[in-house]
Amino acid sequence: MNKHRIHRVAKLTGLSKDVIRVWERRYSLVKPSRSANRYREYSDEDVSLFRFLKEELDRGQTIGGLAMEGRDSLLQRMRASSIPKQQELAPHSSLLDELISRLDPLDKSRFELQLNAAIAVIPFEEAVQRVLLPLQRRVGELWHEGQVNIAVEHYVTKIIQQKLFAVINQLPANEFGPRVVIACPTGEYHEIGAQAVTYLAASRGCHVYYLGPNLPLTDLETLCDRVHPDLILLSLTESKSNEEADHLLHELRTLSQRWHVAVGGKGACAMEHLLENTGIELLDDLGALHNRLANLASTRQRAFH
Repeated sequence: MNKHRIHRVAKLTGLSKDVIRVWERRYSLVKPSRSANRYREYSDEDVSLFRFLKEELDRGQTIGGLAMEGRDSLLQRMRASSIPKQQELAPHSSLLDELISRLDPLDKSRFELQLNAAIAVIPFEEAVQRVLLPLQRRVGELWHEGQVNIAVEHYVTKIIQQKLFAVINQLPANEFGPRVVIACPTGEYHEIGAQAVTYLAASRGCHVYYLGPNLPLTDLETLCDRVHPDLILLSLTESKSNEEADHLLHELRTLSQRWHVAVGGKGACAMEHLLENTGIELLDDLGALHNRLANLASTRQRAFH
């Protein structure tokens, strides 16, 4: 999870440094850590909360009234209403071009320095949507076109996975959040998308079980019997024959009779016509995923009130 000094927070949120300090001191909604040099350091979650507070003020709320809700309540509302703006989903094209240029020939030091520098100055969720996932897609396409060696594709994939898991491991476990099981079914080995979804769900307060690639759905069902998920999210990236699609849908229908099941990825979008009237949700882009997670958080919040 990134740490941001106050001048960067001001730039990311549109709030002045004076306002940030006053809100921090007077209302205690944000408690930044201190660096070795005693500089204030704010988390990605702090930045998101400041943005949410500013949006609420623009809607006519007062900072005093918002502060009375408390940080935890505000974070819940923030996550429930967190729908990404379309421009935030746009890939950072110029940066991607520069990163790709470092791969042939492979310049490991400059590639990693530039990637690390780019994602260190923006909230990690924005880095996922604008840099990491688009980079993975671009490199995958270049490999399919024969312009990038498979070893280089594996190298980039592992770098992205390391960054995702490093941040996921820093997120606090929310024992009482909606239970979400995320996996790639049998024959699905590309797990970057599922890992990114794991981060997005965990960052919104979900209690996530990430099960990885190539998981037989019978074993998934066994686990779900024990954890009773509020939602099962499956990543389908591979195109399937009619026979394979029919077999998968049969298994998914069995799951969907007991739990809410949603699918995403290129392979899922290719099966859109087959999913009609099955009770299986299609999350065909990040916007749809955000909406589904927001609805899930909102439903759980209402259940506790």
